[in-house]
Amino acid sequence: MEKILPWVALKNVSGVGNYLFKRLIDRFQTPDRVFSAAEPELTAVEGMSSRLAAAIRAYHEFDAAEKEIELAEKNNCRIITLNDPEYPSLLLNIHDPPPYIYVRGRLENTQHSIAIVGSRNASTYGLSMAKRLSGELSSLGLPIVSGMARGIDTAAHQGALAVNGKTIAVLGSGLGVIYPPENRQLFYKISENGAVVSEFPMTEGPNAYNFPARNRIISGITMGTLVVEAAKKSGSLITARLAGEQGREVFAVPGNINSLKSTGTHNLLKQGAKLVACAQDVVEEFYQLGDVVKENSRPGKGNSDAGGGVELSEEEAKIYDMLEPYPIHIDALSQKADLEIGKLAGVLLNLELKGLVSQSPGKYFTIS
Repeated sequence: MEKILPWVALKNVSGVGNYLFKRLIDRFQTPDRVFSAAEPELTAVEGMSSRLAAAIRAYHEFDAAEKEIELAEKNNCRIITLNDPEYPSLLLNIHDPPPYIYVRGRLENTQHSIAIVGSRNASTYGLSMAKRLSGELSSLGLPIVSGMARGIDTAAHQGALAVNGKTIAVLGSGLGVIYPPENRQLFYKISENGAVVSEFPMTEGPNAYNFPARNRIISGITMGTLVVEAAKKSGSLITARLAGEQGREVFAVPGNINSLKSTGTHNLLKQGAKLVACAQDVVEEFYQLGDVVKENSRPGKGNSDAGGGVELSEEEAKIYDMLEPYPIHIDALSQKADLEIGKLAGVLLNLELKGLVSQSPGKYFTIS
């Protein structure tokens, strides 16, 4: 507790934001030294007023910081500081990295992670693509980062978990406030198979102004951001913009040109984002992923291991190969597969039970 206490205390000093905190650590190395520094030494730091320097010198409310640390420990969360080797290396390079982050779970291989974000009010197509691409990238050993919001974020986490991959959720609330509440079970699954992360105090609620700040961590912790589905004013476009400002790659999945839910992604593509249809479209942008992908590569779709390691019969693999993220009616699929409706319905039911196919009203089917 003594090691973390000065970090939390310094962050609690009114007027010490992320930029100034980083400058203070660059100058003094540790918060202990900041608190013990003389006022002229503090005011020599860019952005430090004499009034704020005096406030740091006079600060004595260490009990509040101590209670926050105890609350984190009670909730099985750790506080990881800028000086900790576990702090994500890519996040260190953004303009305003959080001085410390709360973590439940384990942060591993974050330097090879990919963000997948998109609309909360997603279409069946968007959810299917998010889940599929997340599963493909996870199967290649790349952790998936998202915000655990409704819609695309949830599908991205689920896609990684479905293939036993690593996934990281970055929250816009404290880790003691699970939001949205219906994702409580997902919260615990993610923390068991990766990590849930936040820069906000444990009891901080999901305030609207927290989410743009949260988005900079999603983009900052990753090599690139993939936007699956986004309307013209989607919050996920903020994440994409931040990724570009941070010097990271930006990717987008094309959608139906008549759908307002794809307006934002199409605008990203016009602005130079790379079009993505499969995991390889992402991987080929990063030469440094060669060894990681080679080590984790699995047989792809179209064989008995199709669908991320689920064993399929020859007939199931054939039908699975014919399905797409866009819905297809069972009659059209029957003609395409040259298989009578009754037998096809049985194959589709087996694929549904294996979690590989979703059925929409009217007997329309898509890959999950």
